[in-house]
Amino acid sequence: MEISAAGRLEVRITAADVGKRVSVRRLSEPEVTEEKFTDTVGVLTSWDDGVLLITRKSGESVRIPETSLVAGKVVPSAPARRRGPAASYEELARASARSWRPVESERLGEWELRAASGFTRRANSVLPLGDPGLPLDEALAAVRRWYGERGLPACVQTATGAEGTQELLCAELEQRGWVREVTAELWTGALAPVADRAEPPSGIVLARAADEAWLARYQRKGVSEVALRVLGSGPSVWFATVPGLAEGEAPAAIGRCVVDGRWAGFAAVEVDPRLRRRGLATGVMAALARQALDEGASAAWLQVEEDNPGARALYAGMGFAAHHAYHHYREPQAGDDGRYESP
Repeated sequence: MEISAAGRLEVRITAADVGKRVSVRRLSEPEVTEEKFTDTVGVLTSWDDGVLLITRKSGESVRIPETSLVAGKVVPSAPARRRGPAASYEELARASARSWRPVESERLGEWELRAASGFTRRANSVLPLGDPGLPLDEALAAVRRWYGERGLPACVQTATGAEGTQELLCAELEQRGWVREVTAELWTGALAPVADRAEPPSGIVLARAADEAWLARYQRKGVSEVALRVLGSGPSVWFATVPGLAEGEAPAAIGRCVVDGRWAGFAAVEVDPRLRRRGLATGVMAALARQALDEGASAAWLQVEEDNPGARALYAGMGFAAHHAYHHYREPQAGDDGRYESP
């Protein structure tokens, strides 16, 4: 907090600081907490009618009456990373987008509208990296028309928690009634330690395409031709398969990796529930990481949902750490049929 020369706390932010990362201290609400003060750090996304709106790294928006402010200051736009490869949000957003391509896309200014018959939110949402070239309400109307023509609800993928992320857009969407459905995180780490962490499982096979065996373990059943196109998209795609316990059984474990320049992106690391906690997931990632190293990659990323503690513990143990959170906002619609299959 800002402290004056006389030792008093001071509020050193104004409405002119909207869009900047701030740290504020306010008087707590007695019925909420016994503490006298509450501290909030995030992006100041609006300051209207005596109320501040601050969006935290998690994407949560906090409303703070200015009359309750005790202290406040502008802080660096993104904290220094203590581990993992240095990367901007935009670099990672573009790398992850290249690893999971839709079957149809169209530009709206610097936004990309993506569709793949509802297979996963990532392939059926707007990636808003930059200016859409229209006022926001007009851009959102164009988005709604485009997805409506394809029988899909309009959805926008945003990010929070790193330099260059979209806290302001999140706040604008929420003001317009868009609903945040899913929040996950993108984690990064060095690639070599992943490759060195374990020996690949016995009999593991790396292939360029997802065959019937691999798909038998994949969590999304009844994969369509569209889904296969999305799964196979990316600069250099590899699928790992560990044979099942018996002939004819689904694989013991699978994984997917996309190599793209210095980045290796991991996904679909899945293990037979009977064989969990035996190192198979680590071994699959090690095999894929070695292949990625051979192709010149040095850094890794993956996406993990907030409500998956097992995966989060596994990846943290392998040296990964959260870089930013990402969210999917959908416009509320009457009679929504829930055609999205997962994030």
